[in-house]
Amino acid sequence: MSMACAYAIVAYGHDAGALPRIVEAAFDEVDRIDRLMSHYKPESPLSRLNREAGRGPVAVEPELFDFIAESLRYGRDSGGAFDITVGPLMKAWGFFRGGGRIPSGEELAELRQRVGYQHVVLDPPARTIRFDHPGVELDLGGIAKGYAVDRAVAILRRAGVTAALVSAGGSTVFGLGAPPGQAAWEVGVQDPLDPDAVAFTARLEDRALSVSGGYEKSFEKDGVTYSHIMDPRTARPVQGVLSVAVLSASGTEGDALDDALFVRGVEGSKAYMKRLPATEAFFFVPRPEGKWRMARLRGPAPREAHLAGGTSTTP
Repeated sequence: MSMACAYAIVAYGHDAGALPRIVEAAFDEVDRIDRLMSHYKPESPLSRLNREAGRGPVAVEPELFDFIAESLRYGRDSGGAFDITVGPLMKAWGFFRGGGRIPSGEELAELRQRVGYQHVVLDPPARTIRFDHPGVELDLGGIAKGYAVDRAVAILRRAGVTAALVSAGGSTVFGLGAPPGQAAWEVGVQDPLDPDAVAFTARLEDRALSVSGGYEKSFEKDGVTYSHIMDPRTARPVQGVLSVAVLSASGTEGDALDDALFVRGVEGSKAYMKRLPATEAFFFVPRPEGKWRMARLRGPAPREAHLAGGTSTTP
């Protein structure tokens, strides 16, 4: 257990005696990322940054600085659909530690003043970060799990492991190589309306699968379901999308893109996908009578689809 989810690793190697030690080192790396980037732990460098950057520049260690810079790039590239400043929104809507609430219009208006990646000011030569508005707060939960998966994979690779599956609670999974006798790792993508059903199977070989679903955290009020996936531009939960699955080159990229594409929706993602080579996205959108349909978008020159057993609509 780390970063509020269960990490799992399946690994194959020629030295069976060394494998437990190698896998444990990969798990230790996940815990290190959690200690660095958690906004729940008050002693973490990210929590310190959140407390102090509203008062002036804060010196940030290189790894965290570079990761925040990359996260902000995803914010710019997605037109603000992915945004690491959504922390205040998650708290206001009750998703930080509670069961959900609907903020007032006045509260949302105030929140929009302090949510937006533009409020994070980086000074690369000095490696400092400051916020240009009081109350800004960073939440790396939408991308840090994917980064932790990538770091674990790097540990396995350096140790000579050529076939492994690394999973962060099933939301981001990376298939390193392929298991013995197989062409790829086969991973089922959950049906967004039936937790016991598989919508389609992705085959991963040196590729990541990331899934963002409104079913992960949600609450219902007056017949309307509100998910934890926020549109930072409106300060409200996204409506009209059930889940999004992304196939990409890395867990970090997939973890950021599944949220960004969820927020942008099918039509809003078409132009963005043209700038994402070798990336595929699968949108599950609701249909009447408790069904869904799946829309598929590809970036330029993608790898083969790697699908099995999927259809574009439910039966």
